[in-house]
Amino acid sequence: MFLLIALLALVIWALVATTIELRRDGYRRQPTDWTQVPGRDPLDTADSGHVYR
Repeated sequence: MFLLIALLALVIWALVATTIELRRDGYRRQPTDWTQVPGRDPLDTADSGHVYR
């Protein structure tokens, strides 16, 4: 029983620590700026008839 409680406490601690570190790191979903990627031209891969914003 002690091992189960210790494992549960470790899992909770790991989830909280991961959440804190991801927030501190500035993790966020962000679209790729293809002008910064070498060797790719965004107009070469553009689909005709598609509206790009």
